[in-house]
Amino acid sequence: MPSHSLPTLEHLNTAIIMLDAESRIVYLNPAAENLFGLSKTNLLGHPLQHAFTHTEQLFNTIQLALAEHASHIEHDLTLGTYSHAGVFHLACSATPLLAGPYALLLEFHTIDRPLKLAREEHMLDQTQANRLLLRNLAHEIKNPLGGIRGAAQLLEHELEKPGLREYTQVIIQEADRLRTLMEKLLTPQHAHQFSALNIHEVLERVRSVVLAELSSGLHIRRDYDTSLPDLIGDKEQLIQVFLNLVRNAAQAMHGMGNIILRTRIARQVTLMKKRHPLAIMIQIIDDGPGIPPHLRDKIFYPLVSGHADGHGLGLTLAQDFISQHHGSIEFDSEPGRTCFTVILPLA
Repeated sequence: MPSHSLPTLEHLNTAIIMLDAESRIVYLNPAAENLFGLSKTNLLGHPLQHAFTHTEQLFNTIQLALAEHASHIEHDLTLGTYSHAGVFHLACSATPLLAGPYALLLEFHTIDRPLKLAREEHMLDQTQANRLLLRNLAHEIKNPLGGIRGAAQLLEHELEKPGLREYTQVIIQEADRLRTLMEKLLTPQHAHQFSALNIHEVLERVRSVVLAELSSGLHIRRDYDTSLPDLIGDKEQLIQVFLNLVRNAAQAMHGMGNIILRTRIARQVTLMKKRHPLAIMIQIIDDGPGIPPHLRDKIFYPLVSGHADGHGLGLTLAQDFISQHHGSIEFDSEPGRTCFTVILPLA
């Protein structure tokens, strides 16, 4: 393949990896970096095993293509990476080349893309339904809160012992706090404060809050791509999103375990049915017990919680806030590793 063809591959949505005669990676395009969560800088010149796991099928495909001196297609390839939980289900074509350093071209297509689009459509419908439910719930709670607060104020004036007023103050303060929360749930979307922000400032705020709340047995490690540009968003909303995710992870591990905050650039992603050349990917990874199987299909529903004392609104609000940022939130979970992935588009 002539070197002048490489710029064309840079703009393809198809993931392309090229190998030399020793099966070392000599080229991968941005679509491959995005699909597999890999970095060209770290992989060029390294063998495939440096990037991938579950490579048996892939090497069989490569050997058949080289032996027959012709393209070979594997329609149901399973492939894993060291940076991704679970495995990819792909269609892969291997094509021998006779072009200088390029000996083999690998082309990958995800076969679960229709399922992903269907999940995204379902998420949008679910988010709208959740938003309506939360607004109705907030409206119903807001009115009796006013009555509770007023009754506590009247009671406070009738109390003879000043020390007892401490209890009425607790009632008043908690009623005010709940009323503020209800006001936020009832506020129209257009009232949110969107501005340029650094996602790492958001994550650092969340990290400091959670570490201050919980015991010293919790370790929160940073894995940041510090070259990421600013994005446009509501800082308070995003703090709440990642605070909910990190707190959930910490609670699942009873405050004893490891959490990784990871940021990466994502290229050529489709969010809310719109194609974005660049986006920011944020992952919250923990080594806890995982999400119970019976909760995985409904974890974002209101009032569904894996904790006995949980209210089941944290992930629902997180999904709603990410939807308002035109992003996506998904998770992979198995015992020992749970990863929530948030993708937010860049302007």
